[in-house]
Amino acid sequence: MGTFDNAPWQGHRALVRIQDEPPVWSFGTLRLRRYHAADHGTVLALHRTGLAQVGLRPGDGVYYDHDFFRMDDIYLRNDGEFLVGELDGQIVAMGGLRRADLVPGGRARAFGGYAPGAPVLDAAEMVRLRVLPSVQRRGYGTAVVQALEERAVEFGYRVLRADTTELQGPALALYGKFGWTETRRETIGGIVNIYIEKQLR
Repeated sequence: MGTFDNAPWQGHRALVRIQDEPPVWSFGTLRLRRYHAADHGTVLALHRTGLAQVGLRPGDGVYYDHDFFRMDDIYLRNDGEFLVGELDGQIVAMGGLRRADLVPGGRARAFGGYAPGAPVLDAAEMVRLRVLPSVQRRGYGTAVVQALEERAVEFGYRVLRADTTELQGPALALYGKFGWTETRRETIGGIVNIYIEKQLR
């Protein structure tokens, strides 16, 4: 699921790749880079702030944060990526890309499931898209989505998947701008979860 800004594209700013590995991009004054272990506390707090902003909370069957405690296994060492966006050295945005076979979907996701990846790269999930409320509507969510899609293509994934909730209208609108389409809906704990995907090749 995602919590984004949903600003119109700013023509005077473009996402520019300034380093290949580890990847770094610039988007105006925003700098996107790979997550480091030292970012853990700030990233976890940003995640929780984003979910609280739309009324999601622990125990609702949708909320979970166990992946933040296995960043290497789930993202950085398993054909995935996790990016943070900095303004003046402060993390204000983030997003992750992980193999879709690593973490279960639906209700099972809230209970901490994890499995090693399959031999063939096929589908990746775009997850944990968050922008600090005080800097939303500046296009930072757009920049993170673009950078993660770029990484998914580089890894060779065929399809991108994501899920969000009916509560997160800006996230759905942003995904729609990038050509994602809805595949199904599921009600979990009274919350409607919306599953979407995008073909890459």
